Amino acid sequence: MNDLSHYMAEDHARCDDLFAEAENVVAGNDWPVAATAFAAFNKGMLRHFALEEDILFPVFEDRTGMTSGPTMIMRDEHAQMLSVLETMNQAIGRRDRNSYLGHAETLLMLMRQHNLKEEQILYPMIDQAVAGEGAMLLARMEQVAA
Repeated sequence: MNDLSHYMAEDHARCDDLFAEAENVVAGNDWPVAATAFAAFNKGMLRHFALEEDILFPVFEDRTGMTSGPTMIMRDEHAQMLSVLETMNQAIGRRDRNSYLGHAETLLMLMRQHNLKEEQILYPMIDQAVAGEGAMLLARMEQVAA
């Protein structure tokens, strides 16, 4: 795994950690902390999607000419996850533990499947397509992270 794939896999792990933290706080019914923890998780997910959709995917599509292939599927899955995130945010606002946890279970399944496809299939394809440009892309992603 090169630096680009490694960076993105680590970001998956970071988002997973934020997800688990928010879920644990919601399970304990600590709503003020839950709102903060969920906001951090949501922000992490939005950042991750932006790294992919604004930087990685366009470069990959430009280098390969594939615009209706794996990146289109990943964007569709991002949209699905964003919908679930919005429902979870609404559950936080209502302090609805059961709704949040039920949707969190759905999101966890979506994230696991999505991350596996990215880490095992798409990121290696991106690595190959952008060979020699990884450092430049990492620098651009670090600017988004700041």
